[in-house]
Amino acid sequence: MSDSAVQPTAEVAPGLSQGQRLTNIFTAPSKTFEDIKAGHKSWWLPFIIYVVLGFAFYGVVNSKVGMRQVSENQIKLSPKAEEQMAQLTPEQREQRMKISTAITQGVFVAGPVFILAMGAIISLVLLGTINFVFGGKAKFGSIFAVWMYAMMPSCIKTLLGIVVIFAGTAPDSFNIKNFAPTNLGAFMNPMETNAGLYSLASSIDFVTIWTLVLVGIGIAIVAGTKRGSGYIASFGWWALVVIVGAGFAAAFS
Repeated sequence: MSDSAVQPTAEVAPGLSQGQRLTNIFTAPSKTFEDIKAGHKSWWLPFIIYVVLGFAFYGVVNSKVGMRQVSENQIKLSPKAEEQMAQLTPEQREQRMKISTAITQGVFVAGPVFILAMGAIISLVLLGTINFVFGGKAKFGSIFAVWMYAMMPSCIKTLLGIVVIFAGTAPDSFNIKNFAPTNLGAFMNPMETNAGLYSLASSIDFVTIWTLVLVGIGIAIVAGTKRGSGYIASFGWWALVVIVGAGFAAAFS
């Protein structure tokens, strides 16, 4: 037999379906991220779920609270904004409220664009961190897919927000920036709490921490680094954003 005889090749295992990846993200996240590392980077299913839930949440908020009420509540939560409104004439206040309401509604409608843009920016930051700081070998597509799947716990928060609204939350007390009882800030009165402290407490959110753990696991796997490196990258950037956000809230609220 010739030395050049073709040798049998190992059979390549098929990738997981997106449904299996979604299930595993809650039960065995490493399997999902290993599948992404193997080259199966499709992320459209979680994206569709985010969009559908986002518009469902928008519909509930719009019908039970109202976009104008949402805007008015945010102004009440900011003493400086409320002071500025008080200095305007009735006509100017009405015009300002129309603009604010339109912006609030526009943010909801543009939700899918924000999801993709935020995912791309965060993925680039994580890519640079895990590769250049920790010596990883990840690709942008893999990090982006990790982010899309790691965000799945946020669906729980959205569903909780819908439940809270239907449970009878008073429209004039609804806070669009903290709509579900998943963090310490949800159990504080934002009108009676220091703005910086309230921002910090609201950031200590079990859904956010869950997501950060998944991100840490995922980027470490696709980059081929130690899991601790992934945790440092995900929680490190989160801590920086939380500190800056709390400082900004304390200074400008």
